[in-house]
Parts: sequence; C-alpha cells; structure tokens
Amino acid sequence: MTDADQALAHRLADAAAEAIRPLFRGDWQSETKSDRSPVTQADRAAEAAMRAIIEAERPDEGILGEEYGARNENAGRRWVLDPIDGTLSFMAGRPIFGTLIALMQDGWPVLGVIDQPIARERWTGRIGEGTTFNGKPVTTRACKELADARLATSSPHYFDADEADAYMKVAATVGGNERQGPIIYGGDCYNYGLLASGHIDVIVEAGLALYDYAALVPVVEGAGGTMSDWQGNPLDADSASSENGRVIALGDPARLDDVLEAMG
Repeated sequence: MTDADQALAHRLADAAAEAIRPLFRGDWQSETKSDRSPVTQADRAAEAAMRAIIEAERPDEGILGEEYGARNENAGRRWVLDPIDGTLSFMAGRPIFGTLIALMQDGWPVLGVIDQPIARERWTGRIGEGTTFNGKPVTTRACKELADARLATSSPHYFDADEADAYMKVAATVGGNERQGPIIYGGDCYNYGLLASGHIDVIVEAGLALYDYAALVPVVEGAGGTMSDWQGNPLDADSASSENGRVIALGDPARLDDVLEAMG
C-alpha cells in the first residue's frame, strides 16, 4: 500500500460526496432491493462515480460494491465500496450516514475511509499508521471497566434471537444498570468514526457484509482500538460468511475478554 493508494481513496470519497450532496434532503428516486433493503439514486450515483475512477486508473485491481457487485474478484488488491452506509438515515435527512471505502490486500483490509459528506467529516485509517479525522490524528479512549463503557449498535432488530440475547447481556453489563445503561442506537458506520475519536467505547453488531465492515477495521485499529468477530478473531474477507458478519469494535482492546465473557 502506498501514498498513491491513500490519495486515490480520498479522491473516491470526494467523487462520492459530489454525487450525494445535491440529492440530500432533495428529490431522488428509491426502490427496494431483493433483500428488502432500500437503495436510492444517490447510492447508485456515488458508487458509479467511484467505480469509474478505479476502472480507469486501476484496471487490474478488483472492486466489490454494494450496488454494482464484483469486478476482478480474484485480484489480490481489491477496492470495497459502500456508497451510502445508512441509507435509511440518508432518506430521513439525518446526516449520520457515510461512504465507506476500503482497500484489501489478499483478503485483509489495509486502508479505510469513513466519509460523512454533509458534515464534511472524514476518518482515514491505514495499516501501520495512525488514524486521522479531517487530517488530524485521533485516538480511542481508555475504558477501565465494561461498566464504564458507552455501547452502540445500529439497531437491535438486526439481530436474530440468539444474537439479541448475547447483545442484551452486554447491554446489561454496560453502565452497571440492567434496565438502561449508556447505549446509543442508530448511526451505522458513523459510530465507528466516533469510537475512533474516543466518544464511544463498544459497538456490537451482526449481519454485516464485507462492504459494511472492511473500511472500518483500519480506522478503528489505527486509532488504537480493535475489531473482531464474536469469537475474538480478526476480521477478513471471509468473516461475513463464516461468522455471519458478527462484529465487535472496541476503543480499548483490553475489554475484549470482558465483552466475550458477557456475551457467553
């Protein structure tokens, strides 16, 4: 991975943002996909803009996008794109969605961008280097006990029954209050940026596809945190299928065993 890769990732984020901004809280078309999730004109325009750049400048590298699928899928280097992570938030006019851009090398995420185009907030993570927020270094915060943590998840409705049970055990531990600890719902990828900046401590989710989590890993880990599946294993290209996209993100890696114990 080179500085040129990072520069390209920023250009991709800029191109997606230019496609999204004119449509936010404006007039756009949408439909429901076969998996019953929504897709808008902005999702497709943003991904098309990013893919056009990669195809012109990196024709030998792979692409996996949420809206337009795979190209050169066996390539060792592959760009993984989610043009709008949090489409429902975009549709509702809530500026907490984000564009996700990852570069993967041999199945491992090595570069990630979380871009919020309306607030113009951008987290960038790169393996071996620290994470930045709008160009300035950020770090996660220490969390001495799980009871002191702020917990986030996009929605408890994304869990199946067993997953929901495991999540609720963590929720009961956080804040030391079985009824309601400091828990944030909603936010999708934006929560991971907030975790990287030291505002959230734990995120627990399930059912994520590769394009949902690939960009998050370098951002979180470059800020001093860690991401794993629900067994504590690092995330790679196979985690979406082998572990049903179950993800734990932690600002303080020392709390991993505590979360796994709570879930068990």
